[in-house]
Amino acid sequence: MTDAQSKAARLLRKQGSVSSLSSSDVYKVHKVGRHSQRSMSTVSFMDDPGHDDHYRPAMKFENSYQMTPGRKFPSGKVKNIIKDVLEGYLAEEKYEPELCKQMSKTISEVIKARVKELMIPRFKIICIVDIGQSNNQALLMGSRCLWDSANDTYSSAEFRNNSLFAIAQVYGVYYE
Repeated sequence: MTDAQSKAARLLRKQGSVSSLSSSDVYKVHKVGRHSQRSMSTVSFMDDPGHDDHYRPAMKFENSYQMTPGRKFPSGKVKNIIKDVLEGYLAEEKYEPELCKQMSKTISEVIKARVKELMIPRFKIICIVDIGQSNNQALLMGSRCLWDSANDTYSSAEFRNNSLFAIAQVYGVYYE
């Protein structure tokens, strides 16, 4: 082993990137035709969880400058999804406060997942589900947000049975 090779092996061993093999096992002799070459195997520990990634450059993304969506938010398809999920989950249910609390979270996640399956590019999906007891009362609901009326939209549907009512809204907010 030459002086330069041993110095390189010591430097790599100090930095923690030489394999755990002994130094005699690290160097291999490869025959290429009549000539033989010595090479050194190294193992990188960069992916270990204890290593700092401070020397990796930050990812930079290019601007797309796309100010309008390529296609509109499919409100009709989303409304059908909302109706199907509400009817599927609540058709035989009776109003119980704790059960309805959990069902509103579950139904919201299911609706959002099914809408995301439509692969609508560049729209943020927001889903809100309200479930309440049906006692022949009136209910007025409202919502406010700041949005672009040309590109942003929503879909909503409601469900009723003898014991409860449910209202679900899905907002499609265009993300530039």
